[in-house]
Amino acid sequence: MGAVPSNTLVVIPTYNERLALPVTLSGLFEQQPDVDVLIVDDGSPDGTGEWAEQLSRTDSRVHVLHRSEKSGLGMAYIAGFAWALEREYEIICEFDADGSHRPLDLGQLLDVARSGEADLVIGSRWVPGGAIIDWPKSRFLLSRGANVYVNAVMGLRVRDATAGFRAYTRRVLETLDLSDVQSQGYCFQIDMTYRTVEAGFRVAEVPIVFVERELGESKMSGSIITEAFTKVAGWGLTRRRNQLRRLLRRSRAA
Repeated sequence: MGAVPSNTLVVIPTYNERLALPVTLSGLFEQQPDVDVLIVDDGSPDGTGEWAEQLSRTDSRVHVLHRSEKSGLGMAYIAGFAWALEREYEIICEFDADGSHRPLDLGQLLDVARSGEADLVIGSRWVPGGAIIDWPKSRFLLSRGANVYVNAVMGLRVRDATAGFRAYTRRVLETLDLSDVQSQGYCFQIDMTYRTVEAGFRVAEVPIVFVERELGESKMSGSIITEAFTKVAGWGLTRRRNQLRRLLRRSRAA
């Protein structure tokens, strides 16, 4: 009999991650040998996509989606989600190529997603048991402050809405209008959290240890931060307005 197809896909966007990706995949398959992986490469000039393509020819768990230009983290994930839905995966995960997400922690996210306790499981740095290793104080304050801001403005009740370590159930991504998502970076993660909560799905957070990358260069930029803070204000107003409308409808029906 042949191997049973995996129902879990880990989507890993890449741009110039030739040094980090082999280490990441090795650790990932050591911890979770039965998952499939989709590398979404944005035309990396350092040969990341070519290396991944060669690996896919010898390892049936590895798949590669080549994109012709660097159009950002959000669009890479949207392309990966669409690929996963077309192929009937039941759990679709987000995972960084750079080593900042520990493969050891993935099992916790998958356990909760597979149990049916939540529709979106977030690997959180800001719940009890979560931690960050080797971040400069400025980066720590930026991330912590961003999440405090998101909850103050939007009221999502999610401690780490900017986290990029996630497991979605298929029904979340099937329900959301992914073609309407245009945000990037921090903002993409907040956007997807907001849409998931507004659609009535359950969100759970499990503690993870986030490790600052050792190989390659960070993709963080000022424009990504500005986009997040600007859009969150607009989403917060929309969410509060929708909450008020629902409250008014219930009061009129009472």
